[in-house]
Amino acid sequence: MMSRSGGDALRAPASCGVRLQGNAESFSRSNVASCEKDVFSKRKVDKFYTSDLEWTEKIPECPVYCPTKEEFEDPLVYLQKIAPEASKYGICKIISPLSATVPAGAVLMKEKAGFKFTTRVQPLRLAEWDTDDRVTFFMSGRNYTFRDFEKMANKVFSRRYYSAGCLPATYMEKEFWHEIACGKMDNVEYACDVEGCAFSSSPSDLLGTSKWNLKKLSRLPKSTLRLLETAIPGVTDPMLYIGMLFSIFAWHVEDHYLYSINYHHCGASKTWYGVPGHSALRFEKVVKEHVYTNDVLSVDGEDGAFDVLLGKTTLFPPNILLEHDVPVYKAVQNPGEFVITFPRAYHAGFSHGFNCGEAVNFAIGDWFPLGAVACLRYAHLNRVPLLPHEELLCKEAMLLNSSLELEDLDYSPVDLASHHSIKAYFVKLIRFLHRARWSIMKSRACTSVSPNYHRTVVCTLCKRDCYIAFVNCSCYSHPVCLRHDIKSLDFPCGSHHCLFLRDDVREMEAAAKKFEQDNAISKAVERQAENGDDMYSYPLSNKFQNDVEDGYFPYCEINVDLKPEIATMTSATGQTVEYGHNSLSHNTGNF
Repeated sequence: MMSRSGGDALRAPASCGVRLQGNAESFSRSNVASCEKDVFSKRKVDKFYTSDLEWTEKIPECPVYCPTKEEFEDPLVYLQKIAPEASKYGICKIISPLSATVPAGAVLMKEKAGFKFTTRVQPLRLAEWDTDDRVTFFMSGRNYTFRDFEKMANKVFSRRYYSAGCLPATYMEKEFWHEIACGKMDNVEYACDVEGCAFSSSPSDLLGTSKWNLKKLSRLPKSTLRLLETAIPGVTDPMLYIGMLFSIFAWHVEDHYLYSINYHHCGASKTWYGVPGHSALRFEKVVKEHVYTNDVLSVDGEDGAFDVLLGKTTLFPPNILLEHDVPVYKAVQNPGEFVITFPRAYHAGFSHGFNCGEAVNFAIGDWFPLGAVACLRYAHLNRVPLLPHEELLCKEAMLLNSSLELEDLDYSPVDLASHHSIKAYFVKLIRFLHRARWSIMKSRACTSVSPNYHRTVVCTLCKRDCYIAFVNCSCYSHPVCLRHDIKSLDFPCGSHHCLFLRDDVREMEAAAKKFEQDNAISKAVERQAENGDDMYSYPLSNKFQNDVEDGYFPYCEINVDLKPEIATMTSATGQTVEYGHNSLSHNTGNF
């Protein structure tokens, strides 16, 4: 089973700034003795001007929502309702009308006997972000109970401020950025991406029994992630984030541009910064030009900064964004409050003291367009996807197609907007795959066609996920998506190529044709084609330019004879090759 952890999830080799995880050896300064500079030593970083902190007062607050108990009934219905407005800010805060009657500490110490966790050590400093100076978060090697970590964290706080009492958020914000720039603290500890849940299972706990219990969110009827067959900790199942004074969650965007929801169980406040999704590319441009030096970037173009940011260890003061007209909004999250981050919204922040939060990702129908953008960017970077985007889209579309056959369904405007996203992107995908199959069969690039009995496989060339169709070699160990020039492939086992195709592809094409009867859908697909939108056809965006002259038209008949005797695809090692939820690891942002 994939698990979520706090670094760079989608790349096989480690990248700069990646956080060590798993069974990493205990941290000590000797681990990094070979570094040119001590990883903890503060130094003046001229490009981050922090002597004047008045800019902290210029960051506007994000929206705050106070739903009634009736509005609070279904989280995804409520979030769909506020999303058109709240998403403009990247983040928002929701104050729960329900309170937990069993404290998180009691849940973790009593309901979850033996609960312990390992922290990461975070250097409290700014970095030049060049070849010699990047930030890495190390495993501490120390195991804590919830109570022991609280004692340690409160001791650090009271030693600095001579009291364990909370201090004003505006004061703590200035304290944090001053400490990062020139303070005396070397490092802090942070327990991020800890598998578990601090919502009580007691039937008397109103919040724990509600649908806002993050353990329940992914399985709600409007949740796209309910269609995943295997749980993914941190995505479908929540994770805990247990922090202390100045624990950091660095600038990052959620994997696959998913939504995230974070609940503050107990302890000191957190300050959040958020950048709306519509400004994500401007954010990355500023980071590329004013934070990173060129020798840090592993790829050219607009994906260069995105690639490094996926490591989730980049921290810089948001005044740089303000100076370059990138909108930034702030939230101060207190116990009993939720913070929502919207798709493609970069966010970062820090803790004011000991606290415990819990977070999980989610997706609803309006996520698919941005999910497609994320998949394209991963393909550019040759990164293995965490989610089977194509599979989720097809399953959601076919369920929608079935529901539309029922009469007297009264959909809300937000539901209709969600349906539009699903239909338009499903039609676009089906059109592309139909055209690709037609081209492959016409060119005789494949010598046989067999049914695909798998869920999703990953293309060995671009790492795209393939649910409907893929091509494989005679030894069945090199699945390739239909976005490549199949005839030019040089498999080590020979030139025999077989097209694997789902046996329900005709039903999918029929559903796509029905969706296109909606004038709004057909026009949306046409507009995307006119704009050169190659969301599903990369890396061969111009592959089919001459197909129309050769007699192709959408949904034309493609006559093939399936060979049912090939029922499984195995690798050279005899293992089934599919989208393996137990073979990938997932990293997320720290909340």
